[in-house]
Amino acid sequence: MSEGRLVLFGLTGGLASGKSTVAARFRAQGVPVIDADGLAREVVEPGTAGLAAVVEAFGREVLGPDGSLDRAVLAERVFADPAKRARLNAILHPRIGALTAERAQALAVSGERLACYEAALLVENGLADAFRPLVVVALPEPLQVARAMARDGTTEEAVRKRIAAQLPLADKVAVADYVIDSSGDRASTERRADDVLAAVRARTSALPRS
Repeated sequence: MSEGRLVLFGLTGGLASGKSTVAARFRAQGVPVIDADGLAREVVEPGTAGLAAVVEAFGREVLGPDGSLDRAVLAERVFADPAKRARLNAILHPRIGALTAERAQALAVSGERLACYEAALLVENGLADAFRPLVVVALPEPLQVARAMARDGTTEEAVRKRIAAQLPLADKVAVADYVIDSSGDRASTERRADDVLAAVRARTSALPRS
């Protein structure tokens, strides 16, 4: 996807795959990152039409005491119900898409030539070809499970249920332009991220701004 001179490439992965580490590295190397999860929070902030639509669809029980969205309660309601997930996505995705386009245009106007769109469900939502080149962060599932358990302080069973609800990492790797293996330590993941970013810049002719 391009907005003027801006090339917006994709970054995705799976649960505890290291996507956030790679996104942070891209930022450190001067590449703006549009975070879809952050946008998903913005479109349901108190007072927004997005939050009103969620409450209308799922009830006031999804609100916390302060009137903000209780994402944990909402997740419990939609996690195991494909119809409810589809209803939620129909509310959120158009709003996230519009905000993404707005942020991308602002970056283009400011003179940026390359930016990254970070989204956990980029492939699942059929957007892989809209954000080429596509970078996928991946690691073996046993390590993914171990890292998620350590990070979230949860059980193996709970982690495996969350992984099972996502598209397998292998399927994401299959449609990737570049793959970052995050099975090593943070330094090795960052080195691979640097290599991939250099390749993306060369491919898109988007060199670092002077």
